[in-house]
Amino acid sequence: MSERDYYEILGVSRDATTQEIKSAYRKLAVRYHPDRNADDQQAEEKFKEAAEAYAVLFDADKRARYDRFGRQGVSGGGFSGFDPDTFGDFSDILGDFFGFGDLFGQRRGRAAAEPGADLRYRLEITLEEAAFGLEKTLEIPRLERCATCEGGGSAPGSEPAACQACGGQGQVRFSQGFFTVARTCPQCRGEGRVVTDPCVDCQGAGRIEKRRKIEVKIPPGVDTGVRLRLAGEGEHSRRGGPAGDLFVDLAVVPHDVFYREGAHVSTSLEVSYPQAVLGTTMTIRTLHGDQELDIPAGTRQGSQFRLKGMGIDRLGRGGRGDHIVVIELAVPHPRDLSEEALDKLREMAELQGDEIREDRGVFDKVRNLFG
Repeated sequence: MSERDYYEILGVSRDATTQEIKSAYRKLAVRYHPDRNADDQQAEEKFKEAAEAYAVLFDADKRARYDRFGRQGVSGGGFSGFDPDTFGDFSDILGDFFGFGDLFGQRRGRAAAEPGADLRYRLEITLEEAAFGLEKTLEIPRLERCATCEGGGSAPGSEPAACQACGGQGQVRFSQGFFTVARTCPQCRGEGRVVTDPCVDCQGAGRIEKRRKIEVKIPPGVDTGVRLRLAGEGEHSRRGGPAGDLFVDLAVVPHDVFYREGAHVSTSLEVSYPQAVLGTTMTIRTLHGDQELDIPAGTRQGSQFRLKGMGIDRLGRGGRGDHIVVIELAVPHPRDLSEEALDKLREMAELQGDEIREDRGVFDKVRNLFG
């Protein structure tokens, strides 16, 4: 084993905190772990070296003796620099990263039953449905607990047998360098038991695929991207764990009349030139029914009028948006007007002093073409 300074090995200063020491060790352990460096003797030595340094510096008493007397201060009393009994937190450092369930002889028992898988469902709704909310029945395919074996996987009247690979412990142990590692048993998946007489309905899986009708309540004001969570409506777990969740992702289909901007709704409204000049009253279609709108005299192209509270509910905030009407000035093509109407336009242009350029030949050709 190297005689290098423990602080140097971990790459920390002599006044490093315990958290800095732990973090430095974790990085080295991940980098030089034997699982990642098979048959690399140098990496294994660095791994052991880092573990020995951590064993001393993370322990306040050993670190104090090391700071005062060096390696001689921690080599007496049977201490060899690496003492598995002092590493109660090694499973926190390496166990989660490498998937080890047990390090240095710390037994954790059988793996807990995993929860069922979460499910995702994309639901398209109309703008009206998004505005007012609704209840929808979804038909979801999912894995459900087998009623025949009650999820156990064994035929009625029989019981699973202890796994021979792990002796019913749910873990298998092997030597890894200078310490013992325990991993989830691959044969029983950590359950410690295996089905020897499988259920005829689920073939020992404990679950059967079914199509389940589920009611989902969609609140008013939702929009594309809103996700609804239905707890426990996902797939059932194997061997008695909690069920997963169902997530419903909403997508609002574009409307052919209304344009949505958050809680506001807008529409365009065509008005004729006389209506814009002289003013009028028009009926407007909104999500909440027809509304009368006064168009004042002198209204210009692009003018906007707001109908308060005629929009969409604000989800989770209360209140409602507005309906915005955008004016579009309708300009007819000469071929769509009668000769009398064209004469009136010419008179108006003359009264206003407007210069016009009128190609009578073109008008005549257009009229002849369209009858």
